[in-house]
Amino acid sequence: MIPEPLLLAYKAAHYVVFGEPDIVLKVDEPNAHLDALLEAKRAACAAFISAANPHGEPRNLVRNVVAFQVLKILVRKSRYLCFEGEGRDPKGVWRPEGSVLVLDMPRAEAEALGNRFEQNAIVYVKKGGGPELVVLR
Repeated sequence: MIPEPLLLAYKAAHYVVFGEPDIVLKVDEPNAHLDALLEAKRAACAAFISAANPHGEPRNLVRNVVAFQVLKILVRKSRYLCFEGEGRDPKGVWRPEGSVLVLDMPRAEAEALGNRFEQNAIVYVKKGGGPELVVLR
């Protein structure tokens, strides 16, 4: 069970996809820029996944960067198109977490990838809908 303050932090976070301009996803808020990206890439859905801070427990920067590199390598070796980004705390309490937005990855596969990196949650979105916080633990 995720502690309520941590769950609230996940819900309030900004999930940023790097680009020109950046796409800022917020849980439960549809995003026209993401929908345009999905349309342009002929994708129906996307998953926003991090490898930082397993189980929501802070790790040092080096360990988080190494985990992020491993995540990127795994996704890039797959058949899925991905974009780099980061999860941000709008209050600035915690350091941004390197993340990827993976296009057209089925939800079950995205959940499995999040679990592989011992994440408490991922963000999943279907074109035209609001990003959903998917609790994994």
